[in-house]
Amino acid sequence: MSGNTPEPGGPALIWSPFEDEGDAVRVAGQLLDERLVACANILGPMRSLFVWRGERQEARETGVLFKTDAALLARAIARLAELHSYDEPAALGWHAAEAPPAARAWLAALLAAEAGT
Repeated sequence: MSGNTPEPGGPALIWSPFEDEGDAVRVAGQLLDERLVACANILGPMRSLFVWRGERQEARETGVLFKTDAALLARAIARLAELHSYDEPAALGWHAAEAPPAARAWLAALLAAEAGT
């Protein structure tokens, strides 16, 4: 690759809980449209137990696991945070050490699509 197109960084994942399925679908659709992720696995309702601002909380949320290329990871997380309905969403991203060659190529193709090539 050349020019301003980043080199593929390998597979990466993002995990984020959402208030409900509708919000998860909205954000996932936008990230897919912007070619910042290749896939969003939206998981059914889950029970979340957490500490927020010093107090124990409990909520029903919808979890999403996003698949992307590591070269887009920081941009995808930043955009997810802009789109998310929570004021301070939990969005955690990490590089995936292992993936078969076809999955690596599929995720790397995001970069070409995002660059419009």
